[in-house]
Amino acid sequence: MTVFRLAPAVADAFPKTLIALVTAAALRGREPWPATESALADLERRLADGRWQPADESDPRIEAWHTAYRAFGTNPRRIRPSVDALGRRLAKKGALPRINRPVDSYNAVSVRSGLPAGAFDLDRAGGEVEIRYAVGDEEFTPLGEPGTVERPKPGEVVYADAEGVLTRHWNHRDAHRTRVTEDSVHVVFILETVRADRDGHLVKSAAEELRELLAPHAERVGVHYLSPAQPEADV
Repeated sequence: MTVFRLAPAVADAFPKTLIALVTAAALRGREPWPATESALADLERRLADGRWQPADESDPRIEAWHTAYRAFGTNPRRIRPSVDALGRRLAKKGALPRINRPVDSYNAVSVRSGLPAGAFDLDRAGGEVEIRYAVGDEEFTPLGEPGTVERPKPGEVVYADAEGVLTRHWNHRDAHRTRVTEDSVHVVFILETVRADRDGHLVKSAAEELRELLAPHAERVGVHYLSPAQPEADV
């Protein structure tokens, strides 16, 4: 079991936070995932014919994250929340990147819901993961850059375990160590908002959509939630 914890200082600063933790056990990432392929194709088709556009920074869902980033000292125009960056890429290129089936699944749900999403391979994470403010002495190796070591600045919101930082700028970028591959079998997927009063229903519906994409390809799928009122979950 891995414990996820929302630190009191972050909960106090962002009292409307809601985080969905969608867990998949015995995940089979190498088999065909037709529902995920269909979801991606549908998004790209609706974008191409003008029926849909990904949320941009004028959208309240993205603007809320820009406000949060500024609150902990990050410029969101330079270092964008993941859903903002992914939506911009989709709007520009007309297609989402194909990484692997689990990652493609949460990317599809993220841009469709307008919510940041990410994932960790739990077999590579420590026993406790905390969403907290960085102290400044932690280490972070960015996804895809195994030879790079960064130090998050003090006060930056991060996901971290005992071995180091798992995300920078809350949800801007994931770490290389806990990256999800097609061979990952025990994975937690994350969807989040800092405006649960307005967008909490979107987090719950997106978590259910992701659960449905994962369920045919895992032995067990579960959903847990973190909030200031419920700051800890065993997954």
